[in-house]
Amino acid sequence: MVDRIRTRRRGRAAAQAAEARRQPDYRHLRHPFPPQSVLPEEAVQQIHDMALKVLSELGLKILLPEARALFHAAGAVVDHDSQTVRIGPDIVDQALHSAPRSFRLRASNPTRDQDYAEGAMLFAAGAGCPNATDLARGRRPGSLRDYEETLKLQQRFDVIHIHGPSAEPQDIPSELRHYEMMRAQMELGDKPMFAYARGRAQVMESLEMIALGLGLDDAELAADAWCYTVINTNSPRQIDVPMAEGLIDFARAGQLCIVTPFCLAGAMAPVTVAGALVLQHAEALGAIALTQLARPGAPVSYGGFGSNVDMKSGAPAFGTPEHMKMSIGSGQLARHIGLPWRSAAGSASNAADMQAAGENHMGLWAATLANATLTIHAAGWLEGGLTFGYEKFINDVEALQTLAELATPPETDPASLGWEALADVEPGGHFFATQHTMDRYATAFYEPLVADLANFGSWSEAGGQGSDSRATAIWQDLLATYRPPPGSGDRADRLADFISKGKAKGGARPAD
Repeated sequence: MVDRIRTRRRGRAAAQAAEARRQPDYRHLRHPFPPQSVLPEEAVQQIHDMALKVLSELGLKILLPEARALFHAAGAVVDHDSQTVRIGPDIVDQALHSAPRSFRLRASNPTRDQDYAEGAMLFAAGAGCPNATDLARGRRPGSLRDYEETLKLQQRFDVIHIHGPSAEPQDIPSELRHYEMMRAQMELGDKPMFAYARGRAQVMESLEMIALGLGLDDAELAADAWCYTVINTNSPRQIDVPMAEGLIDFARAGQLCIVTPFCLAGAMAPVTVAGALVLQHAEALGAIALTQLARPGAPVSYGGFGSNVDMKSGAPAFGTPEHMKMSIGSGQLARHIGLPWRSAAGSASNAADMQAAGENHMGLWAATLANATLTIHAAGWLEGGLTFGYEKFINDVEALQTLAELATPPETDPASLGWEALADVEPGGHFFATQHTMDRYATAFYEPLVADLANFGSWSEAGGQGSDSRATAIWQDLLATYRPPPGSGDRADRLADFISKGKAKGGARPAD
């Protein structure tokens, strides 16, 4: 009798559990582990001190006269003939004092706002790729269709926290491209947005589009960071005109500049990890200082995207031990100056294969160990950034969701310790049919997105597909079932007249 009652109860529990659906929340993540170190503290101080020496004695070449004038007014030694600016430690110290330690990164959907602060764990897709590839259509120059599709894929996954420029729409003329890129982000997504710093005219129009699309007045736009840009210095020790304008314009508009020197050891940086970090740190500090001279208190992020090159070919390498060391070291330097910071993953592989997965996983682990605030190129980045891979994106999202699961600690309440299950199962038995299992099995574990956990026989009978082929069906289904977020149509309508008039006048040319 007791056994029959137990059987009926387990049957009801199984039916109830089968109706349950696991609903993880990946929208707002915090790092689950304390930050790790690869450098002793005295070495961090030495790198910081040498970076200050680089700035004050060697200086940066800054091509924009307006930027040089701001530094000159602050007391820097400026040689306009050579365009060299030597920046004293006092200027850097003042900038680090005024730069905010945290701020809110706003979105059209308030539930997708993000705190950009130490301890936050944000991910962004691969960005800035001139090409796109997938198994159904092959490799091709990036188009507006590709850009819009990759935005839809970003929107479908909560573990992708902010939008990025994924596949570059090269079929749109450069002077008109910003119209379509800003319109698509507001029409197809509801996450924090990206705007290129490709010249003052495009930046100003992009910000005006954000205000129009989201219904913001000037004060509301300036009060919060509604978009971000990535500022890449021209290593070694140079800031070009569009990047300098971007630092000034985004700062004055109250929008986020993510300063990111791209230092590849052995090529654009010294061949040693420590030497490459010195250069990265110096360039980042100089660019951060410019934002604070333009507007004290402007949101700015320290950034580091460092790795090494293959010394046989000169090609960039990612996911290497040096990449990981530079990522963890960058985290130590960011904490040393007290700013939130951006890291990067990515892959040099030409296909969504085991090399691509391994390189990206190592980059993601390095960023996690380093407690990066934001990790860009976290999904979809192939060929060192030359191509956005659809199958690569899906497989990388699997890795991101696995990391996100670690941000939720396991339950340790009395029921989760499982005493009744332990007492219910005889030695050598199994836990499949215990009440403890029946109550929880439908929601107990992470459900793989693309991984196939079937045995070899079942896998073979189903077609024997690898994860790249399985990923094709997933992204195709995601695009086929995509629905735009609420309010997207209204945002697009508010932008239509502005875009039409902008195109009629010929758009805005990027800066040289």
